[in-house]
Order: sequence, then structure tokens, then C-alpha cells
Amino acid sequence: MNPPREPNGFTLVELLVVLLILGLLLALAPMAFHRAMPSLELRTTTREVAGALRSTRGAAIRDNRDAAFTLDVEEGWYRRDSQADAREIHPDIDLKLLTATTEVDSEGVGRIRFFPDGTSTGGQITLARDGNTYYILVDWLSGRVEITDKVAENE
Repeated sequence: MNPPREPNGFTLVELLVVLLILGLLLALAPMAFHRAMPSLELRTTTREVAGALRSTRGAAIRDNRDAAFTLDVEEGWYRRDSQADAREIHPDIDLKLLTATTEVDSEGVGRIRFFPDGTSTGGQITLARDGNTYYILVDWLSGRVEITDKVAENE
């Protein structure tokens, strides 16, 4: 007498269950992606603004002259001295700027200035959306630009 054979492969029911699970995951993926988009957009914008600040500092050192990064928190745009066009920030992102009083042009418009030796006027830019907040800190002594999600001590 032959011993009972071990079944090879999967049954039709097992394959249907796997396909059902995959179908549910594919149906839920766009909803999860849609919820993650605001947070991703905030992070990306924060990195872009920090990159523009670093680029402004680099230009000041390279060109051996002052260079300023301008931010309009009311209209939601920023630019470097040397840029003709301003970069817009998504209107759902709340902006705040803390900078030297000498660098404030008007309500909502201010600058962080970098000097040829790499130092700066210093400052802090706050970007917030849907309960998430990032802070871009510019150290006045070194001109170093840092991104953090922790509140600065002077706030």
C-alpha cells in the first residue's frame, strides 16, 4: 500500500484569499497615501527653504559680500538676493519668521542676512501644517542652518 501523498501547490480557496487580501491592500493604499501627502509636502518645503538658506550663505562666502534670504510669511514666498523669481510656498503651510528687527521690511516680510565670513543675523523660520511643525534655525555666530522639530529655547 502506498503512503498518502503530500499535496503540492495551493488550493483554489487559498489563492482566492490571497487575491482578496491583495485587492483590499491596493484599495486602501491611495487613502493612506493621500493622508501622508500634507506631511510629506511640509517636510519637502522645509528642506527646500533650508537649502535656499544654505545656498545664500554659500553665495555670501563665495562672492565675498552680504547676501540676504527674504521671506514673506503673509504671501507665502521666499527668494535669495540674486534670484529674480520668488519660490512660492503651499498656502496651507503656516509660516513664522523670527529675525533681527533691522531685517524686517514690513508686516510679514523679513530677511536673514549672511555675511562674507559665514556669520549671519540669525533667525528662525517656523513651518506648520496639520499639527506638524518644523523649525529652521540659523545660528548668528556660525551661520549654520539646522532643521528640527523641537521648539527653540527662545520661543
